[in-house]
Amino acid sequence: MQVKHLLLIAILALTAACSSKEVVDENLSEVELYQQAQADLDNNSYTAATAKLKALESRYPFGRYADQAQLELIYANYKNSEPEAAKSAAERFIRLHPQHPNVDYAYYLKGLTSFDQDVGLLARFLPLDMTKRDPGAARDSYNEFAQLTSRYPNSRYAPDAKQRMIYLRNLLAAYEIHVADYYLTRQAYVAAANRGRYVVENFQETPSVGDGLAVMVESYQRLHLDELAASSLEVLKANYPNHPSLVDGQFVPRVAEADNRSWLSKATLGLIESRPPLPPGETRANQDVMKQFQDAKDAIPADLKPTEGDAAQEEQHEATGNNSDRSWFSYMTFGLFD
Repeated sequence: MQVKHLLLIAILALTAACSSKEVVDENLSEVELYQQAQADLDNNSYTAATAKLKALESRYPFGRYADQAQLELIYANYKNSEPEAAKSAAERFIRLHPQHPNVDYAYYLKGLTSFDQDVGLLARFLPLDMTKRDPGAARDSYNEFAQLTSRYPNSRYAPDAKQRMIYLRNLLAAYEIHVADYYLTRQAYVAAANRGRYVVENFQETPSVGDGLAVMVESYQRLHLDELAASSLEVLKANYPNHPSLVDGQFVPRVAEADNRSWLSKATLGLIESRPPLPPGETRANQDVMKQFQDAKDAIPADLKPTEGDAAQEEQHEATGNNSDRSWFSYMTFGLFD
């Protein structure tokens, strides 16, 4: 059924795109244009309504229906799935009529347009996780609804805007957790810890705060920052004792520790092990240089190696800086030809 629906929508979209643009009769009066636009809106003919509303605004810019036509043009573009045109019309109305009694409706439609912008054809018929998609439109919608509720707290649209803001805030917090989990799988533990802390600090009272604390604990444990991991774990246990990462009071990492063994070690099930992991601050190049030095030292014949007494005397000689054996030529050349 979903495939049939998608095919039907695609055919209808192609038909609408190929249809000719409606021509509005130039002899219609202001009242007739407005009445026909209203009839088109009632019949869900949003393309025709948009054409008539634009004609009404351009032909009668100072008429009795000019302001109302601009408002209804926002709605017509929104229902016609033209988000950019709807937001542009809303911004224009707000700019031209900041004191209009219905300007709160323009703010509301602007936020509603961004709210529905991510819900495309695929999202309506396929089970897509909205928390894993680009949050740009959701963030814009949240900010636009915030403007409405702060400027017009008694607006008839404020209660619905506040409910949508709660949903959007939860969605944005969940998106940050998905990004943090990705960083954990990529062993970018500092970035993961920063994302988790960002959720805890900026998205209080959302379901993702516990997940943010769990990300912080896991990241700090991987980084061997024991004090930070312990403090974050205490906060997690105190506020979210039933969090999935806590099993019998013990923290269980959500992402398994990465296997950094070579492909040969994995293929032979560990029978042929690769070199052990590097300690903090150590590099493979440094280890190779030290190994070459030790191999060269071990390759010196035993009769050429200095005895323990000679080695100690040489070290003492270097430590005291004894320069009594230097020649006058060495002094004059500052030891360059020693």
